[in-house]
Amino acid sequence: MTPTTPRLAIIIGLILHIVPIAKSNEIIKDIEFAKIGKHSLKLDLHFPTNKKGAPLVVWIHGGGWYKGSKNDCKVDWLTKHGYSVASISYRLSQVAKFPAQIHDCKGAIRWLRANEKKYGYNCDRIIVAGASAGGYLATLLGTSHKVEALEGNVGGNLHHKSSVSAIIDFYGPTDFILRSRTQPHRANKVGSVVYNLLGGGADKKVKLAKLASPVTHVTKDDPPILIFHGDKDQTVLIDQSEAIRNAYSKNDLSVEMNILKGKKHGGVAFYSGKNKEKVLQFLKGIIEL
Repeated sequence: MTPTTPRLAIIIGLILHIVPIAKSNEIIKDIEFAKIGKHSLKLDLHFPTNKKGAPLVVWIHGGGWYKGSKNDCKVDWLTKHGYSVASISYRLSQVAKFPAQIHDCKGAIRWLRANEKKYGYNCDRIIVAGASAGGYLATLLGTSHKVEALEGNVGGNLHHKSSVSAIIDFYGPTDFILRSRTQPHRANKVGSVVYNLLGGGADKKVKLAKLASPVTHVTKDDPPILIFHGDKDQTVLIDQSEAIRNAYSKNDLSVEMNILKGKKHGGVAFYSGKNKEKVLQFLKGIIEL
């Protein structure tokens, strides 16, 4: 040990005492927002440093409707920009078939509104975001605000609305009828993700497939949507994002589609760099409306 080592330790100790280590943002995990039979639906709340009145972004995870969890929150970094983030769960397809998943998401939105004062976030303009299967649910949630069959009563709080003010869709499917033609192995085949979600192929359960498709429900009062999709995505073809973009454009609605050249299904690029800035710019525009 050199003679200067104790002095160095003292200096470091003084610096740490004078300059406190920044606290991490507050997270409250596993809050139950509904219970269906023995199945508990939970959400996590991520808060910014100044959480009182912070705008709320609701995150819906992906995983083909049969896997994934609220722990995979790809936008929790929004807390560093002053947003509160709720990462929600929903019943997976092996637990319950459609429309259980959208009923759960709408139940979460109503619960979040009912508990606004308790937790301090601001529900004036809720933005919903999701990736893949979660992007699908986010888009369906935003476009189906007048569809009674998709509302459900999960969690109660039925005097609160389940509508949202904006949608951020990362590479989610939007049209199961189209998908039954362009990706039959993912929409019609026994055991495929859409087959398991609907309880049958989209080519056979046509009425249910239409009900489950966000493009079916686009109307002139739907909220703005921001879309991200890779042009090399073979899991969810880019025609799914083009379908919702076209439906929005035909109704003169606000839609922005960002195509990531050379990108496949997901990855860091969707949530960083210029795409991260596009998300922040979009959110700022919604909050300032």
